[in-house]
Amino acid sequence: MSVDAKDFKQAMRQCAGAVALVTVGAEHGKRTGLTVTSACSLSDNPPSLIVCVNRNASAHARIREEGAFAINFLHEDHALLALTFSGQKGVNGDDRFAFGQWTSGVTGAPVLIDAAAAFDCVLAQEFETKTHSIFVGEVRGVSHLASVAPLVYLRSNFHTPQEMREAVALGDLDARHLSWTDFS
Repeated sequence: MSVDAKDFKQAMRQCAGAVALVTVGAEHGKRTGLTVTSACSLSDNPPSLIVCVNRNASAHARIREEGAFAINFLHEDHALLALTFSGQKGVNGDDRFAFGQWTSGVTGAPVLIDAAAAFDCVLAQEFETKTHSIFVGEVRGVSHLASVAPLVYLRSNFHTPQEMREAVALGDLDARHLSWTDFS
């Protein structure tokens, strides 16, 4: 039995995801990127991340060609940038980089200067599914800003963790004492 795509998408809207821009292209005029919520840490040995990219996205072929990409996690002031790189503002390819402040990472990939966290990666492995590729990036450069609130996508809207924390009642004393080490 297969799951209806509409039901699947509706269920996934209930799962919060960090918003990131996957960017590629060492050469001005040949850069591109896309907005994702499908990037996450894979390992710290070696430091690596994974990101799922639709094979129809312009960045997909460019990541293969360049062998490098950056994953730029956005903060609360980047909602317009997220929409721009998602294609919802009608801006495509290299023109998207007119928005935001960019530098070149050690791999040559475009890195957002004021990202909440940015990871400059070389393409280490790739796994294909029916519609997407899972790219494994080994990190060659990293930057982060601890003073900003990360941008999260949930229920078709952007949020920040502060907003989410205010909506959660922390009445259970036991829950306040749990840490990540309790789950590993």
